Amino acid sequence: MILTDVQILESIEKGEIVINPFDRKCLGTNSYDVHLGKYLAVYTEAVLDARKHNPIKEIIIPEEGFVLQPGTLYLGVTEEYTETHASVPFLEGKSSVGRLGIDIHATAGKGDVGFCNTWTLEISCVHPVRVYASMPIGQLIYFAVDGEIENYYNKKANAKYNQRTEKPVESMMWKNKF
Repeated sequence: MILTDVQILESIEKGEIVINPFDRKCLGTNSYDVHLGKYLAVYTEAVLDARKHNPIKEIIIPEEGFVLQPGTLYLGVTEEYTETHASVPFLEGKSSVGRLGIDIHATAGKGDVGFCNTWTLEISCVHPVRVYASMPIGQLIYFAVDGEIENYYNKKANAKYNQRTEKPVESMMWKNKF
C-alpha cells in the first residue's frame, strides 16, 4: 500500500517520517517532491573497479546551472535529509525531469526502513541538459510495511551509507567481501 498525503503527514507528526527541510507545497497526493542539492560528483578514473575505492571529484553547481553531458555518470544529492522508520521509501524521478532526458537513479531507488540521510542520485542524461541547484528532481513514495522489523538500516553494523552527508557518496561496493 502506498501512503497518501494524509498518511504521510500523520507519519511526520508521529516521527515515523522526517523530511528536512519540509515544505507543505512539495507534498503531492501520494508522494513528496525532493530537490537537487548544490553538489555533484564524477568519478576521476576512466575504469571503475568494484573491489577498490573509486575516487570522485566534487562539482558545485553554479548559479547559472551546470550542463550534464551524455555518457557521464553524475552523482547528485537531494537537498532534503530524510528518515523513514515505519515505511519503505522509494525515490522516483519526476516526469518533467524524465522528459528532459534525465534519469536520477540507475538501480538504487529503494531505501530501507531506518534509512536516515540525504539521497545520493545516480544521474545520467541522453543529451546535454542544464540543471540547477534546488530544482525539483524526484519524488519520494512511501510504502507501508506489513510485519515486524528486526534489522533497521540505521542500526546495522555493516551499513555503508549511515554517515550523514550533504554531498553525494560514491559506491562503497569495495567494502563488501567477494
